[in-house]
Amino acid sequence: MTGFENHDHAHCVGAMISNVEDRCAAEGLRLTPVRRRVLEILGEQHRALGAYAVLDRLSSEGHGSQPPVVYRALDFLVEHGFVHKIEKLNAYVACSYMGSHMHSDHAPVFMVCRLCSAVAELEAGHDMVGLSDLASATGFTPERAVIEVTGLCPACRQGQVGRA
Repeated sequence: MTGFENHDHAHCVGAMISNVEDRCAAEGLRLTPVRRRVLEILGEQHRALGAYAVLDRLSSEGHGSQPPVVYRALDFLVEHGFVHKIEKLNAYVACSYMGSHMHSDHAPVFMVCRLCSAVAELEAGHDMVGLSDLASATGFTPERAVIEVTGLCPACRQGQVGRA
């Protein structure tokens, strides 16, 4: 599944929360109610949300209305790989690889729809070896690579084709 298909997001969120709870318990991490709720909000759709959109949801649910509330939660979630920041949008998305890559650093490639902000996370896997080899040839030691590809998701592409 790429993230662009129609599917049951409730199942995604349930499995994601379960995996995150297991990892937090195993590593002694504290998944506070606000951190958990931020993760749930981000997992409800495969769409990047800005911090203030998340804060609006938290505030309406009584979790606090000050920006540090959401930024502290997002910092924790990003630090532990549960959430990714999409730099192009200055927004956040829940990690799609909560199960198979939960305990390892993975090399995500994000397909970001420029119209609706839908995000599909793909695993670059062995393709990142070539990038690492190129960097090493220059004497550079890569520590982290994130690739963001901007374009149109299938739904927006359908809408564009229909208007042409």
